[in-house]
This record gives sequence, C-alpha cells and structure tokens, in this order.
Amino acid sequence: MKNHLEIAMEAIELVKPSIELLFEQTNRKELHIVVMDPRVKPWEASFEDAILCQTSLGNPSEWTIPFDEFARNKARQAWRSTRPNLASQTLHTSSLHDDDLLFYGSFVYGDIVVACSGVEQWFDMLVSGWIAVAFEQLCMSEYQKNKTNNPTKTYRNK
Repeated sequence: MKNHLEIAMEAIELVKPSIELLFEQTNRKELHIVVMDPRVKPWEASFEDAILCQTSLGNPSEWTIPFDEFARNKARQAWRSTRPNLASQTLHTSSLHDDDLLFYGSFVYGDIVVACSGVEQWFDMLVSGWIAVAFEQLCMSEYQKNKTNNPTKTYRNK
C-alpha cells in the first residue's frame, strides 16, 4: 500500500501537465508547492513537522522572490485556521498574524491543506485545489484497492 508521501507526490505529478498548460497564461513559470499531512493537526505538532512534502517547479536559484517561503506562509495560515487563507484575508482579517503573508493561494479540502506560490494568487489557489482533490481521490483509490484485496483486514497498516 502506498504511503501518504508517495500519494502526495503522485498527485503533484498527475496535475503537472495542467500546471504546465496553465503556465502559458501566468505571469511566470515558477511555483513552489507545499502539502500538509492531513493526519496531523495544529495542536499535535509544529508546522514544520506537519509538512508532508514540498517541491518546486522552475529554477529556484533564479527566483527573485522567495516563493518557497511564501508558499509555506500560505500553508501555515490555512493549516492553522483549517480554511483557505483567502477566507482569512477577505472575511476574517482579525485572525491574521503580524507575519502572515498578504497573498492568498492555499486550498483546504477536508483535512488536506495545499499551498502554492509563484504565479498570480488566484492561479496559486487553483493549482493548490487541483493537488488537494487529486491527493484525496488517490488516497480513496488506494484505500478501496486495499479493502478489496484484503477484505478481512482490521486496520489500515497493521
């Protein structure tokens, strides 16, 4: 059975062709992606320990803006509040911290939090959404295959 890290990376690879197509209409072709571990809640671990994976598209050594830091900041906001950081920035500004980035670009789907930075913030959010939904559905596929192949198994990984 695939683990969460493998599935998250598979989700990113699955949507990469769409990201590359989207790059034809964005302001740049650079992106940093952060996927939080949906099994870890803010009261259980530090933010850094809850990051499941992160990766960059484009050449980070040529970035003039720290998109990796921006994406982590967006992810932190969304993970902390369990809602996309767009909600904090437009509806609930009282919850913003002094060091919160003032761009949106995260997506929350159930317990999955994904954040991106590198292109226009609405496209960062779009890509985050694609990855979040792909991650959940790939997890569902893995879960269903496991249940079909092991119908008497009592626990997921025991």
